[in-house]
Amino acid sequence: MPRDDIRKLQYRLLKTLVYRLYSFSPFYHDRMRAAGVHPDDIRTLGDIRRLPFMVKNDLRDNYPDRIFVAGQEDLVRYHVSSGTTGKPTVVGYTQNDLNNWTASLARGLSSCGLGRGDVLQVSYGYGLFTGGLGLHYGAERIGTTVLPTSVGNTERQIELMQDLHTTAIACTPSYLLHIGEVAEKMGISIKNDTNLRIGILGAEPWSETMKTRIEEWLGIKAYNIYGTSELSGPMFCECTEQKGFHVWADLAYVEILDPGSGEQLPPGEQGEMVITMLQKEALPMIRFRIGDITSYDDEVCGCGRTHPRVHRISGRVDDMLIIRGINVFPSQIEYALMAIPEVGQHFMIEVDRKGALDDMLVKVEVRKEAFSDKITDLMAIRKNVEHRLRNTLNVAVNVELVDPGSLPRFEGKAKRVIDRRKI
Repeated sequence: MPRDDIRKLQYRLLKTLVYRLYSFSPFYHDRMRAAGVHPDDIRTLGDIRRLPFMVKNDLRDNYPDRIFVAGQEDLVRYHVSSGTTGKPTVVGYTQNDLNNWTASLARGLSSCGLGRGDVLQVSYGYGLFTGGLGLHYGAERIGTTVLPTSVGNTERQIELMQDLHTTAIACTPSYLLHIGEVAEKMGISIKNDTNLRIGILGAEPWSETMKTRIEEWLGIKAYNIYGTSELSGPMFCECTEQKGFHVWADLAYVEILDPGSGEQLPPGEQGEMVITMLQKEALPMIRFRIGDITSYDDEVCGCGRTHPRVHRISGRVDDMLIIRGINVFPSQIEYALMAIPEVGQHFMIEVDRKGALDDMLVKVEVRKEAFSDKITDLMAIRKNVEHRLRNTLNVAVNVELVDPGSLPRFEGKAKRVIDRRKI
């Protein structure tokens, strides 16, 4: 669709959504009145900036379903977040919500080259978590065969990957790394002994250098997929151009804001991503502050799609560590480490306070090939890692090199940070 037509469609959808919520949602009605805005004030797409923000605490404060607009008789499914940072968030779905979610993932999987004849191994969790089921239905919509392995039982997953000729896998980047390690212990090379060619990876931050390592080691193309439980789950995926994930403009309107001022930023500038879901029925979201740091590109993609693209997530507002006054994101540490050949794929950040000063220790696994009889070699690697991290973060970091396989592995999202200052 031509870009001007997309914007006209987005405005019509936004106008309808605002009127609906002002009329039928006590939560949004009160928010709009407090902000001094009426649906009649939304005369252009740009007027979206007059609408109030929504944040995750709004869902927790109205637990479980006080923000829902659809009635119980219209709901066909619930999903519930893990609630690791407080009360869980409950998301309800009408049949139209599920249809749009399925369509968004069908588009995403198609855009990275999947279709009939492929076998997609879905190694995200099923159940209350949104990842598995969303990709499952999206793949079936485009005629891809689904292997619903969920997470865990890794050796069995590798056997099925070989026996059923899996061509694509959907999981977290850290779990795919774990699969690769377990396969090697079984005497199996993912690159040489399977048909795997595509990885649909997301649900945790991962850097471009991590992507390159995964592709070279496992012999696949690694595509970034994005979503949150509040939006519906995984929704948006990279295309074969791999220059950012497409945000389907008929389903969502994306803004990038200065996290401090809340002002909109132009294409190319990094800020906090804010998304308005234009067609959700059960749990509409207007200007939802996700907390992810990124930028967007408004140019037409080389694949021909006219939907805007959002670049790789560089961190989260709430994941940011402040070390001696310097803002540090775990993704920056990963970016620096993955550029060092002697370093493995796994690391852990431990933050403590010694007296009045913050102290950060980065534990890094070293590749087997880096070990030798010369202690000076390990000392040189450690000094190189410390130097790279200092240049990247602008703050001194202590580094501890550890044996391969000694740091924890996670079948779901990787847990990279232990901050003892909060304990």
